[in-house]
Amino acid sequence: MNLNKYVYIYMSRHSPAHYPVSTFRANNKVIRTQERLARMETQGKVITCKAAVAWGAGEALVMEDVKVDPPQRLEVRLRILFTSICHTDLSAWKGENEAQQAYPRILGHEAAGIVESVGEGVEEMKAGDHVLPIFTGECGECRVCKRDGANLCERFRVDPMKKVMVSDGKTRFFTSKDNKPIFHFLNTSTFSEYTVIDSACVLKVDPLFPLEKISLLSCGVSTGVGAAWNVANIQPSSTVAIFGLGAVGLAVAEGARARGASKVIGIDVNPDKFQLGREAGISEFINPKESDKAVHERVREITEGGVEYSFECAGSIEALREAFLSTNSGMGVTVLLGVHASPQLLPIHPMELFQGRSITASVFGGFKPKTQLPFFITQCLQGLVNLDLYISHQLPFHDINEAIQLLNQGKALRCLLRL
Repeated sequence: MNLNKYVYIYMSRHSPAHYPVSTFRANNKVIRTQERLARMETQGKVITCKAAVAWGAGEALVMEDVKVDPPQRLEVRLRILFTSICHTDLSAWKGENEAQQAYPRILGHEAAGIVESVGEGVEEMKAGDHVLPIFTGECGECRVCKRDGANLCERFRVDPMKKVMVSDGKTRFFTSKDNKPIFHFLNTSTFSEYTVIDSACVLKVDPLFPLEKISLLSCGVSTGVGAAWNVANIQPSSTVAIFGLGAVGLAVAEGARARGASKVIGIDVNPDKFQLGREAGISEFINPKESDKAVHERVREITEGGVEYSFECAGSIEALREAFLSTNSGMGVTVLLGVHASPQLLPIHPMELFQGRSITASVFGGFKPKTQLPFFITQCLQGLVNLDLYISHQLPFHDINEAIQLLNQGKALRCLLRL
């Protein structure tokens, strides 16, 4: 039985936006029958599948057979259908933070898939459910999960140093040839046809939702829009500056537009991104390479004193400094979103904070993944955010190294990989 064939037909041809619900449900029933038959052959057993394994910093990922153990207590084994590469993956692939390096390792965290099997104690989902793996979890029981406005679960929060499962401190991945352990990444490891994830890091979604689109909401788009809404809390008629117009930066712009910002300024050294920026709601652009003044001076001129909100999405200390200085003295807020290499320190003197400017950072846009993300997904599918804007390329999974280079060269926003 070729499960991949049926999954591909289902996900590429049937979308609620193009077909009546009755038609979609009929086709959904067919694909679920095929999936159920295939799962009966694998549940409780070790699965051998293809994965893109990182063996060293900056080295091409190796597509090879790996063994994936069954899920243990409160774990879920997923069949990944779609995954993409964001700058966090790119930074990890390059090995920019030496202390976080661990090899061999399966990277990847922005994805969507189907539950293959669940471990003991998992009650909120079952085999066959459509899901998003989320790199930062929500247990629902700790102090953080119970607190409004906080989203870094004490037990399952994102941790780039973590490389094994929570329950027993072991991996679920092994090389097929010599049974060597392969480390996990950001709670998810989605550059594999199958992966094992803590159930606290898996969100069940409506089977009618197009997985290829909402896979973007497991990281980049949610991070950007959420930073604008939940963290900065952009107010109507305010002004915004965004440093770095990748997927996260454009998502910030869409979030700002939805909140009624009067002016959104985009800053990037790549002018090819400006057209997409206009589609996302950016009204003015600055290319630092073509400006005869410091960027913060230009922003202050345009806004007559500085923006209320700035967002650093470039992973650059210089950009962070400019973003901070671009805000209005007395009420400016800077939100840090970029991934920075180590060792780095904030480029701000403590006394500068007495001028009325503040700085903060955001993880996953401040969204609680299990309790708040479902409503945001619905909003996106209703048109509040244009998810098609972010998918610049689509490639088969085996071309993952090409996808990495497209992002590394600034030629892609999101390259959607089909497994």
